[in-house]
Amino acid sequence: MKIGDGTEQGVVQGPLINMEAIDKIERHIADAVKRGAKVVTGGKRHALGRSFFEPTVLADVRPDSLVSQEETFGPLAPVIRFKDEADVIAMCNTSPFGLASYFYSRDLGRVWRVAEALESGMVGVNTGVITTEVAPFGGATGLHLAFLSDTVQLRRMGSG
Repeated sequence: MKIGDGTEQGVVQGPLINMEAIDKIERHIADAVKRGAKVVTGGKRHALGRSFFEPTVLADVRPDSLVSQEETFGPLAPVIRFKDEADVIAMCNTSPFGLASYFYSRDLGRVWRVAEALESGMVGVNTGVITTEVAPFGGATGLHLAFLSDTVQLRRMGSG
């Protein structure tokens, strides 16, 4: 994975937005490791310096870790164990975030069950890209703005 200036050919990850973002990702990693997670790859600032950070994967992350409770906005992928389909859906739906959900499956029945059960504005199946920066979209937890075509509606989930 090539990291660098996003205008350079072949670069797939640029810098984080500012040094506060670096501090946040480091805080999320430290908290997860303190709770028993293991760094599989990455986990530190990139050799390029400034606000570059290595793509990081954490294994055995607990659901009560900061990375599960706050949005990181950085190259950090936490891997959280779950017992079964119902367990992971419940875990996802108790999250305060609901803009988008992503999952992978080869089982078409599972795809429909999980996609319909997730309380999320959008659901990506077997892909990490489900929209474009020029398309309006909205979330699905608590009080939120739902963007529908060129109309904006404010609604509370469950109230219609």
